[in-house]
Amino acid sequence: MQPITFKSHIELLPKLKLHHVTVPAEIVDEVGGIGTRLMCSINEHAPFHSGMVALGGGAAYITVNKKRMKKFGVGKGDEVTVSIELDDSKYGMEVPEELEALLEQDREGARRFEMLAPSKQRYIIHYVFQVKSSQKKIDRAIMLINNLKSMPEDEFDIRKLLGLPPREN
Repeated sequence: MQPITFKSHIELLPKLKLHHVTVPAEIVDEVGGIGTRLMCSINEHAPFHSGMVALGGGAAYITVNKKRMKKFGVGKGDEVTVSIELDDSKYGMEVPEELEALLEQDREGARRFEMLAPSKQRYIIHYVFQVKSSQKKIDRAIMLINNLKSMPEDEFDIRKLLGLPPREN
């Protein structure tokens, strides 16, 4: 698929307190619908991994966090040029090398990770990526994969994954 370029505005979804650009319905259909993983570029800046979330009426939105808005020099209400193309990466986002190395060494951990829904895989990848220190990334990756392996295969518990106690009823 060739990149698709269109104009949009930086808008705020007050209920969710997040900024986004709107993808028109006809473009949503053209790229494969809601949930399609994309590479998105705003005002010709380096592309970032993203996905489309339903906005209503067939339209979708792509979240643009405050850090990116600052980097791109844009704010709420600004008109921007958006360019999107399909994301052909395995997980729909870059994988930290620390997690990648662990999954190469831990066959059972890799098997269990591959059994997860793509959204849960991305959650783990993102959680490892959040910290800057390589050692902290290693520690998080080990904790998450060990906790994942301790769960029954047919059960996913985010609190258990994060090493948190169960909620009290």
